[in-house]
Formats: sequence, structure tokens, C-alpha cells
Amino acid sequence: MSQELLNENIKKAQEEIEKTKDKVSEGKMRQNYHFMAQQGWINDPNGLIYYKNKYHFFYQYNPYDAYWGAMHWGHAISDDMLHWEYLPVALAPSEPYDNHKEGGCFSGSAIEHDGKLYLVYTGTTNYGDGFIQSQCLAYSEDGVHFEKYENNPIIPHPPEGYDESNFRDPKVWKHGDYFYLVCGSKKNNLASALLYRSKDLKNWEFFNVLAESRGEFGYMWECPDFYEIGDKHVLMFSPMGINERTSVYLVGDMNYDTGKFTYTNVGQIDYGFDYYAPQSFLDSKGRRIIVGWANAWDWMPWWKDWGPSFKEGWCGFFDLPREVVLCPDNTLKFVPIKEIENIRKEEKCIKEISVTKEEQFNCIESDCFEMEMDIDLESTTADKFSLLLRCNENNKTKVTFDLKHQMLYFDRNNSDNWSEGIARGPLILKDKKNMKIRAFVDKSSIEVYTDDYKTNCSCNVFADSSQTGNYIVTDEGCLNIREIKMWELKETIK
Repeated sequence: MSQELLNENIKKAQEEIEKTKDKVSEGKMRQNYHFMAQQGWINDPNGLIYYKNKYHFFYQYNPYDAYWGAMHWGHAISDDMLHWEYLPVALAPSEPYDNHKEGGCFSGSAIEHDGKLYLVYTGTTNYGDGFIQSQCLAYSEDGVHFEKYENNPIIPHPPEGYDESNFRDPKVWKHGDYFYLVCGSKKNNLASALLYRSKDLKNWEFFNVLAESRGEFGYMWECPDFYEIGDKHVLMFSPMGINERTSVYLVGDMNYDTGKFTYTNVGQIDYGFDYYAPQSFLDSKGRRIIVGWANAWDWMPWWKDWGPSFKEGWCGFFDLPREVVLCPDNTLKFVPIKEIENIRKEEKCIKEISVTKEEQFNCIESDCFEMEMDIDLESTTADKFSLLLRCNENNKTKVTFDLKHQMLYFDRNNSDNWSEGIARGPLILKDKKNMKIRAFVDKSSIEVYTDDYKTNCSCNVFADSSQTGNYIVTDEGCLNIREIKMWELKETIK
């Protein structure tokens, strides 16, 4: 192992960041309050942890260009998950098991032990016979500067019969006397979550198949995450091979004597195109927080291109952090963190609004805002209504709430002359008297929440600066709104 090579490669990455970050920061599509890197490409959130009184976000990172490449771990810290201080790159490819131009330090997680911060990650390389993925360890005394464990990989191969090129994304936690680790893997073209355990974070034994797909959940689970909430346990993952689902959760019970998880509830975290690889952590307030990558793989270059922000020297950001809440029926809801209220500007509140085909409602002239709506379903006669967001004379994003058929549709086919597709999700509408909607609009994204935060839809929209119109419309009948609150939001990302 060469600590010198690791330090050298980190130094090179930092030099590239310093060289390009100021110009990239001027990009017109860069987000105002969603987390993003200073420049370059990011994808999965990694190593999310509250450590030494700071929120630490690590992230899959290519500092050398605005597209996917050899993976590094970027690093930033915060007091509120909204305002960020960028720290040096934490991990860079440097060893035979992770130093490859199409590999690197892939996704993983973090844990504190004896005051040190440990990172567990997937090393990806190719020795000439195909890609090999193994699980590796790094550690830090100060939470900033990391060393790779001299006896890496700590888990060199999956169990016999599992695909060595699809064995990644370890999530680590402590329970009782053991550390546990779950990895995504693949066997017979079916997905599995493999469970390992260790007494010291360095020597691991395969324990059991925590859970697996029989075909209903695809052929590979990326970024599995496992945690306890209330009296239940949750397994989250991003499945490959089941079309529209980008982030699934299972709620059930864990038997630590056998290493087996049995689930009774299945749900989706987000129904949008751009919510992938969420990772969770427990913060100092006892909240279970999740953060997802605001992108997905289906628009990569073999499908389309790197997206319009590529020309500005960056690509990728994170969706808003959300608190996971266990509901009485053992389903989950995902609520944007309360800290967002601290970046609101002056409130605009309007009560008792009726929207008809002849009279649309003009919400707010802005490209960066939050909106809350309280709808009176009892007196509403419209079967459906729509939010028209980020509009100008030629473009708009249309979010339709079909009350008759209980469906939400997020149409971005006319959003920005680049994005496409109509995302869809269910409207539960258990409360037949009221319906509440919450929306967050940023420079390059829209997130919509309804059904008490059980139906969420996040999509990227690369609208230009002229698209500041936002309206509520209906084609027939009347939509009665008790109250709308709107806030422009302060810029927190530099």
C-alpha cells in the first residue's frame, strides 16, 4: 500500500478543483439550495454521518470532468445540511484493488468507532479478466485525512456463485457485539443483499443472505441500506431491471440470531425520474435521515448524453434530505428536513382561492421557491388539476393531480427542450376532505410531495432563466384551495 500515492492523487484532484471551481460556480443551471459538488461529476451519496458535531457528506466524484470516470470520494461538512464547507477529497484511486480508469473507490458508508471515522467502500478494478469488486476499509483520526487499511480488501470476493463484478456498496452498522455490513450482489441473474459480520471492522465473515429477489425486484440491488426504526427494520435499495422503480423500501423484522430479514410491507421512496441510491444515517436529534442522488442511469451516454449542465462543467446533485417516519400501518413517509424553514424569505399567503378553466391562479414569479397548498376536496368539483411550473411562452413543466383516477403525473416533455418523459405515482387520498401538496423548485429541479409525504416525485428540469412563471390550472370544474403559502428560498450553495 502506498499512502504517498494516495496523497499525491488527492493533491492532483484538489489542484483540478481549485483550477475550475470559480468558473463552474457561475453556471446558470447550478442549484441554489440542493447539495452539489464545486465542479465535476457526482453521483451516489456515500458515508453520510453525524461526526464530531458536524454533518459529513461524502459522494461519488470525478473531479476531472463533468461525466462519470474513475471514482473518488468528495467530502463536505455542514451544521444544517444546507450550508456547506468543502473539505479535501477523502479517497482517490491508488491501489491495485481500486486504481483503474473505469473503476476506483465506489460507493460505501461510514461508522464511528473508538473516536475514529471509518469508511467502508467498494474497490473496483480489472486485472485483465473482467471487473472485480471487493470491500475495502479506510480510517481517519480527524475526519478529514484518511488512510487505507494495509490489509485491504477486507472482503475480497463474494460467496461462491455470486458475480464478482456485481458485489458493491457496503452499508455498515453496529448491533450488540458485532459490526454488520450488507452488500448488493447478483446470482443467477437475481438480486441479493449479502450480510457479513465482524468484531473489529477488519475481519469479516459471511453470515447469511439478508434478503433476495425471486424476480420481482430485479437482477441487482445497488446501494442497499438497512436500519431500525421504531420496532421495525427497513431494507432500502435501488433495483436494476424493474423499469420505473428507482428506490424501493421493505419494512419487516430482523432476526440477528440467523441473519435473516423478513418483510411484510413494500413501498417506493420517490416516483420521479431522479431519485436514486438513497443512503440513511442517524443524526444527533435521533432522526433517521435519507439523501438520494438526483439523477438516474437511464440517460447516460449510451442512451442520450451527459445533460445540459455538462457544458457548465458540472453534473449531478442530491435531492433534499428527508426524515424517515414509520407510520402506524408500517409504511414509511419521507418528510423534508425542518431546517429548510430557516432559508425561507418573506411569506406570501393567500386564502380561499377558486381555480376554474377561465381563471387560472398565478402563484409566484420565481425560479427558486417553496409552496404549500391546502385543498378542499369536499367542495372541489374538478376531476383533475395541474401545477404549471417553470414556465415561459414556450416551455413548462406540468404536474397533474388526477383525483378521479387517483394518479399523479409529472410531465417534463416540454420542460426545457432536453428532458423528457412522464413520471407517475399513486394518489392515496385517504382523507377525502383535504389534500395537501408541498413543492420545492430550484434552478434545475422540482420536488413534489403529497399524500402526507408518501407520494413524492423528484425530477430534474434544466429550465432557463426566463422560465419563472408558476400557475395552477384546471380544464373543467372548480378547484377550491383553502390556503397557499409561498416562500422564495435563500441561496446556500456557492
